[in-house]
Amino acid sequence: MKKQPNNAHKGLLAGGNWIIDQVKIIDAYPQPEQLSNIRSESLGTGGAPYNVLIDLAKSEAGFPLLAAGMVGQDNLGEHIRRDCRAHHIDIRHLNTTTKAPTSYTDVMTELGDGRRTFFHARGANALWLGADLDFEKTRPRIFHLGYLLLLDALDEPDAKYGTKAARLLAGAQAAGVKTSVDVVSENSDRFPKIVCPALKHVDYCILNEIEAGKTTGFKVRQPDGKLDTVTIRHAAGSLLQNGVRELVVIHFPEGAFARTRKGEDIWQSSLKLPPKYVVGTAGAGDAFCAGVLLGLHEGWPLQRCLLTGVCIAAASLSDATCTAGVKPLAKSMALAKKFGFGPALDKE
Repeated sequence: MKKQPNNAHKGLLAGGNWIIDQVKIIDAYPQPEQLSNIRSESLGTGGAPYNVLIDLAKSEAGFPLLAAGMVGQDNLGEHIRRDCRAHHIDIRHLNTTTKAPTSYTDVMTELGDGRRTFFHARGANALWLGADLDFEKTRPRIFHLGYLLLLDALDEPDAKYGTKAARLLAGAQAAGVKTSVDVVSENSDRFPKIVCPALKHVDYCILNEIEAGKTTGFKVRQPDGKLDTVTIRHAAGSLLQNGVRELVVIHFPEGAFARTRKGEDIWQSSLKLPPKYVVGTAGAGDAFCAGVLLGLHEGWPLQRCLLTGVCIAAASLSDATCTAGVKPLAKSMALAKKFGFGPALDKE
């Protein structure tokens, strides 16, 4: 039986980082002062809101998609706005500025294994505070914000809420909107300081295992690189203890794990994809997130949400850019039947 959606509002509003990915396929990442050949290059989407909204549009989500953020008044900014319009994404809250250029990332993707290295220009995203958002008027069902740790103005301290991002999320919840966050993977000790204040105003926390580990302090992989499923559970529990209201989802190459506030635990293995299928891994996390948010918006059972997430993520892996590989939902879901799943994850 289909569950009722979480509130009477409709649509998904996604705000945060709007980035153009300049993807270059290279032989291998070079050592200092050595050369690597660029085999091909392309422009792609980047940033949590951009990737998630395009993935939902390409998956033919049957609800409104709304964009929020800031781009420069330049060619890359116009490219983003034009792309959103082409995918029927509402851009009334996607602002432009002359104070900074549109953010971009040079993504160096290694031929063969799809391993990526990023060179990022923060640009206009660093200025965005979401001050123009009126959640009472937009009335989305879900507000998805990402990436914490890569939104300079929103990562700033706030006397009442801890961070400006936490204040923005609290405002959404006060208007009856469900909130969701994602975090950027960075090698720093800023996670507890920046991420934890926001968790008190988050309904759905969707992170990868690296981000979950750095936020909670748990080592989620064993010394040999194997996923530590016991610690994954502990990390999810810690995120809930830090304030997440309803649901924590932790995703990783092997699959995903979800824990609810009510104590329900669900595992989902990723698809067993042949090596030659994977062209690039950029955007796979956002594609997974899009699938989970699609299901949450529609009130689907949580197992179906995770399955949808791993299938859309698998589709995204077929292209070097973040979103070009994503297909209509039925085609993404068909990948599960075509390839099957990897090893079952620990359920003990």
